[in-house]
Amino acid sequence: MGATGRTAAGSEATRFPGLFAPADWGFASAKFRRIDKAPSDELVGNVNVVPFTSAGWVVLAMVDGRVEVPGGTREPGESIEAALRRELMEEAGARLLSFRPFGVWDCVSTAEAPYRPHLPHPRFQRLVGVGQVALVSEPTIGDGEDVVEVLTVSLEEAQGRFRAIGRGDLADLYGLAATLVSR
Repeated sequence: MGATGRTAAGSEATRFPGLFAPADWGFASAKFRRIDKAPSDELVGNVNVVPFTSAGWVVLAMVDGRVEVPGGTREPGESIEAALRRELMEEAGARLLSFRPFGVWDCVSTAEAPYRPHLPHPRFQRLVGVGQVALVSEPTIGDGEDVVEVLTVSLEEAQGRFRAIGRGDLADLYGLAATLVSR
């Protein structure tokens, strides 16, 4: 990457410090970094989409009062794109119209074995991108999910909701995604 790329990444880290700070997720340590294209398939165990519509940014309201960004774990043999599409439909009732990968969390698991046998372990990546979506149905989630409402809000409201629950990293994730979307 040239000097311009390093300067841009450096200024993003300054602008979105919660996102670029090392994280301890309990089951893994993680560090976010910017990418320009999807990483190699074999390390990606999880995917996330920062979704938007013409009306605003989509967040998931959870039964316990938290808000979340759609995403989850890849199924055995599932492509990254298929995982993105499945997770969006399951959790948000949304159809993916476009997707631009912009980051990964490079993770190291603290568990002795992978979460599921087909997942990379102990090193894995969580891919994230920004995607335009169409909300087409109720979420099609199965057992164990706790999404109670799919909200379309302004960027400021999405960030405020994440900050209110102590998730400055996700507030910054939405902020960075917004800088990448030309509306």
